[in-house]
Amino acid sequence: MFHGFISIDKPPEITAHDCVSKLRKLLKQKKIGHGGTLDPMATGVLPIAVGNATRLLRFLPSGKAYSAKIRFGLVTNTDDITGEIISDRPCPDLNLDTVKDLLPLFQGKITQRPPAFSAIQIDGKRLYDLARRGEITEADVPLREVKIKEIKVLGWTEGEYPELDVAIACGAGTYIRAIARDLGEKLGCGATLSGLRRTFSNGFDLDASLTFDQVAEKMRSHSLEVLAPDHGLHFLPEVNLDAEQTKYWCMGQTIKLLDLETCSQFIRMYDHEQKFLGVSEVNESVLQPIVVLSPIN
Repeated sequence: MFHGFISIDKPPEITAHDCVSKLRKLLKQKKIGHGGTLDPMATGVLPIAVGNATRLLRFLPSGKAYSAKIRFGLVTNTDDITGEIISDRPCPDLNLDTVKDLLPLFQGKITQRPPAFSAIQIDGKRLYDLARRGEITEADVPLREVKIKEIKVLGWTEGEYPELDVAIACGAGTYIRAIARDLGEKLGCGATLSGLRRTFSNGFDLDASLTFDQVAEKMRSHSLEVLAPDHGLHFLPEVNLDAEQTKYWCMGQTIKLLDLETCSQFIRMYDHEQKFLGVSEVNESVLQPIVVLSPIN
């Protein structure tokens, strides 16, 4: 049995749920969950928790980064190239300088309307289900505030339908499709997302990600090693317990530390040998066990 994280380099045309199902078959293990959705068209980093690490998914940091391609002159009902084209306006005269002048509007804290074809729920129903049935339009989707840390231009391709390559670092809940759509609206020619690759997600990056073929090969050679359960949690402060404290904490008892100074709600817990034990919630100077992994991992 594996207990930890695997960062999957998701291939195109499958969902995050499909990735979980595929990994269950490869690892012959049922307890697996993913750390955030990724559109079927998109590729790249998909953090997946295995075994008891699934209990740690909610503590992962929220930052994400993408390499995106935006095509101008086309508008689709899904805001990406896989959707039905609803507007086709070639714009061969559009230039990079004009586009770059508008990019600052999409940085910092901005208000964004997510695509109608998205996994967001309203009254317990997925938006994409409502959109497919024609029960909701983009105008009906509630606005949300998101944070765009950086948009960096990577390249520009001229043509009837020019394309912009950008690197985007953002916070949770950001839809890159919506950035493409709104940028096209600002320019008056329309735009849609024509390519998306996630390069970083929730503390995991592309360099440490594996394709499914690589996972399968490592399973055949018995060389697969999952990332440690505390991988991605190092932004949380840590506390080391002595042997007696470890015993009581692992039994679900609270630990009081008079010298504890932290603004964090959660703490990584380790024993005196630096073995990861789980996560505590902080209540003044009292550490309440909320995820206890020891002695399993």
